[in-house]
Parts: sequence; C-alpha cells; structure tokens
Amino acid sequence: MEEWRKDARRDVVITDIDALAPEDHLLRKIEKVVDYDWLYERLDPYYNHEVGRPGIDPVVLIKMVLIQHLFGIPSLRQTYQRIQETIPYRWFLGYGLLENIPHFVTVSYAFCKRFPPERRKTTTAPTAERGLRRYPPRTRTVVCS
Repeated sequence: MEEWRKDARRDVVITDIDALAPEDHLLRKIEKVVDYDWLYERLDPYYNHEVGRPGIDPVVLIKMVLIQHLFGIPSLRQTYQRIQETIPYRWFLGYGLLENIPHFVTVSYAFCKRFPPERRKTTTAPTAERGLRRYPPRTRTVVCS
C-alpha cells in the first residue's frame, strides 16, 4: 500500500519569525534603510505616559498604513486582516505569530483624532523622502497611484 504524506499542520516546530520572513521581501529592504527614531520625538506630545493604559507604538501604526499603501490594500480593515495572516507583515511590525495586532479602529483613530492634520503630513512625508534620498528609485520601479 502507498504511504501518504502525514498531516503536519499540528507539528510543533521551534523557529523565530525572522526565519519565516523571506530575505528578499520588500519590507525587509525598507526596514534596513528607514530610521524611525525621529518619529518618537515628533509624536511624543500626543501620548500621555502617566495616565491610562499604555498606548500602541506610533511607529507600528505608521507601518500599518505604510503596508496598506505599499501593497494597495483598499481599507484599514482589510490591512488588519492581511497583517494577521501574512508573516512578513507581522515581522515588519515586530509582532510574533501569536501576538494580537493593533485593531484597525486604533489606527484610524490615531490618524483621524490623535495626530493633528499638520502632524500627519510632517510624519509620513519625511519617512518616504528619506528613503528616496538614500536609495533613489529606478524609473522602471516607480508606481503612481
């Protein structure tokens, strides 16, 4: 009788998320060139560190919106769903396989209510600009949306 491959869905494997995210993935390339430290300084006034529960890391919120725009995901709700099931997206955010991703409403609230409009522009534009200055795109890789 023929031997069939066994069901490996419940096998326990010890690995880290870094080993599961492909080395040549676009988000790995972005992570190598973008420095997010300056964002903490700019967004710190909009977080109260003394009262209430700890806030979600603002860089994670910005990275979630970046994923949405880079991969053409139409809504934050769909972005949230894709991040839950896509290992390189989780890796980019710094979340493990079993950790809860910030809810899409949290991201929406941060950009609509917490961060004022002028801060939204001065937060997202320089991130892209710094990356483009350091690694200018070739004309065949530019995508307009």
